[in-house]
Amino acid sequence: MANRSALETLIELATTETEDAAKRLGMAVKATRETEKKLTLLQDYRAEYAARFQASLAAGLSAMGYRNFQLFMDKLDTAITSQQNVVTQANLRVEERRREWQAGERKRMSYGTLANRALQEELKLENKRDQKAMDEHAARQHLYKK
Repeated sequence: MANRSALETLIELATTETEDAAKRLGMAVKATRETEKKLTLLQDYRAEYAARFQASLAAGLSAMGYRNFQLFMDKLDTAITSQQNVVTQANLRVEERRREWQAGERKRMSYGTLANRALQEELKLENKRDQKAMDEHAARQHLYKK
């Protein structure tokens, strides 16, 4: 078994790694939320613009106005599609960061388990030494009484 100080060092390193991974995960989640907000804003703006267009149609719209609307809607649709791709990529980064954090946590827990086993083994040996010393002491006491 590895000695306790080496295991403690490994546990500290794994803990630091896990904490760093948790921070990166938090930043990725925050970035994803921001990209989703931008997407929602674009979608809301598109819906508003389409509603205004419908109102303009009722009031009468020139061919040039209709063409401008179509061009602008195409640009909005392109922006929405692009932002959806950004959201997808952000979600993938979150999943990647989550896996990194989980791997670090598993490693940290494994080292903790090894440290606990080493401690249990050390306690078992110490108990055997104590029992042996007690037996020897009892045997000596028995010899002196005779």
